[in-house]
Amino acid sequence: MTFQSRAGIYTESRQFTARPRPLRNDFSMPLFQLILVALIQGITEFLPVSSSGHLILLPGLTGLEDQGQVIDVAVHVGTLAAVMIYFWGDVREGLIGLPRALTGRMDTPGARLALGLIVATIPTVLFGALLHFTGLSDALRSITVIGWTMLGFGLVLYWADQKGSEAKQAGDWGLRDALIMGLWQMLALIPGTSRSGITITGARQLGYTREDGARIAMLMSIPTIIASGLLLGTEVALEANTALLRDAGIAALLAMLSALAALSLMMRLLRSVSFTPYVIYRVILGLVLLTIAYTS
Repeated sequence: MTFQSRAGIYTESRQFTARPRPLRNDFSMPLFQLILVALIQGITEFLPVSSSGHLILLPGLTGLEDQGQVIDVAVHVGTLAAVMIYFWGDVREGLIGLPRALTGRMDTPGARLALGLIVATIPTVLFGALLHFTGLSDALRSITVIGWTMLGFGLVLYWADQKGSEAKQAGDWGLRDALIMGLWQMLALIPGTSRSGITITGARQLGYTREDGARIAMLMSIPTIIASGLLLGTEVALEANTALLRDAGIAALLAMLSALAALSLMMRLLRSVSFTPYVIYRVILGLVLLTIAYTS
């Protein structure tokens, strides 16, 4: 069985071919699909279940048109706005401390936070540039890859969550932990891994409480999303027409609202619930995808 989508050719082995993603600048996306894409991105971006994996699977498993890079950038801008709104106190402190961090004055919590976020982002930027400019980012857009990363990193999250102590709080975050969590975050560029999931895994392995580990992981998303948005945005900005810009604006707003709701719910639940429900979801989805990949 074979069918064509803008994400690539979907074959009997359920592999997406390595093919550049469309800019989608020649038609307007149906409102239903626009809402669906925005909700998927908004809900899954900050939950440890992989937003990129779900967005890749959407056109491949449904036959819908691939939403393209412009919409991808837009929904990421929406989730960026959501995390900045939700953690505005931390964001404000980091922005105030940024000039001090850049001049080597680590005498305030904001300066230490800013420098930590910079250090944590460097591995992801370097690895992301490598994948993007070598074309490996498209080659990894495979249902088999997503199945294995969903399953494997879900189990790693469970191990770290169950074995990790809760001795550290957000105020204990230093450069060493920032670099370690940055290396964990680098793996999130493999589809299905989940940026929030892998950074939370790193935080729990280092001994941070569930709530503070998630808080650090969410703050780490800010420079990462900005970096990826700039990388893709500069490539697609000149290609977008009025209709596509309208779609992008709607998608960004819906993604922001759904991300705020998902983020608020997760942070409240972490006061009394572990990450096990997310792990169960990842394991089930991973097994389903691997069954499709290897039996069809």
